[in-house]
Amino acid sequence: MVPWLSMSNHSFPAIDTALAEPNGLLAAGGDLTPNRLIAAYKKGIFPWFNQGEPILWWSPAPRCVLIPSQLHISKSLKKQIKKNQYRITFDLAFNQVIQSCSEIRASDEGTWITDDIQQAYCHLFDQGVAHSIEVWDDNLLVGGLYGLALGRVFFGESMFSRRSNTSKIAFCYLAAQLKQWGFQLIDCQVHNNHLQSLGATEISRELFLDYLNDIDANSPTAKNTPWKLTINPTDVLNV
Repeated sequence: MVPWLSMSNHSFPAIDTALAEPNGLLAAGGDLTPNRLIAAYKKGIFPWFNQGEPILWWSPAPRCVLIPSQLHISKSLKKQIKKNQYRITFDLAFNQVIQSCSEIRASDEGTWITDDIQQAYCHLFDQGVAHSIEVWDDNLLVGGLYGLALGRVFFGESMFSRRSNTSKIAFCYLAAQLKQWGFQLIDCQVHNNHLQSLGATEISRELFLDYLNDIDANSPTAKNTPWKLTINPTDVLNV
């Protein structure tokens, strides 16, 4: 049994009370207002729930992360990136990206990116807290990802591909740009082989929280404005 959050109080239970099974389940209930979501991420907590379920809040251990300077690009991915066949932008199509992530998941095994989640993160985008990375083939969106930036930490949420490796390409350009901006960490939440191939690793919850203790909402790397960038590949990613 996990605590039920009230609508009026944005506080969360202590992180070390999260369940071991299912891994990281901390609380249920509450809402998806921008203030609560920001408070959650600053404590290493994120929402994840299926359609028809109450809002569930998680802080898994260990935590999957990537240090931007430790990005790994395989030879085959480097070869694809060098073709320079796609245009890369930041924050130019957030709504399309989160909708595409939802559609990809729904066609696979159902989606946790419900209408409520989409609306909540679009509000965060309007506040300059959530961001998207887009991969375009001419004017067709073929890949991307979205997440939140708080201080010098980027919290990745979801990614999608409509062409081979386009989500990986989006991630590579994100990591390279974040490195230039002085970000310390990309939170990948939970391990998977896709992320591991890019250099992600697992760290303890305690070490992850140490990174979050340095979050400064006024950091120039995470000012609350849209990034609105079109990336020059040769300026960002040296492959």
